[in-house]
Amino acid sequence: MDVRITNIHADGDAAEEYLALHVDRDCDIGDYIIADTTYVSPNQVSNELRHMFWFPSKQVEAGDTVILRTGRGTNTAEERTDGSTRHRFYWGLKSAVWNDTGDTAVLLKIENWNFKKAS
Repeated sequence: MDVRITNIHADGDAAEEYLALHVDRDCDIGDYIIADTTYVSPNQVSNELRHMFWFPSKQVEAGDTVILRTGRGTNTAEERTDGSTRHRFYWGLKSAVWNDTGDTAVLLKIENWNFKKAS
């Protein structure tokens, strides 16, 4: 994958909680979804996905940081002194996502998808 999770900060505090990602290769962050699930064992997580956030389509570059804040706000991007960019996205939730023992962030890459509206 071109992006990896580096940190979950202030888990359990909706006002301060955020997930940090590092971009290893240029890509479209819109190819990724973050999901909340539970940890089962050292190499396994539950298949019960709960809160999900699908990033909007946006080109990011190697070395950039992507921050997903749990609370409300306006998406921003700021250039850093090293030439990389910090991209901030907001989930818009009122309560914390990673607030229970065992909660785990899962990063999914999706390049192709389709949908069908239920009747």
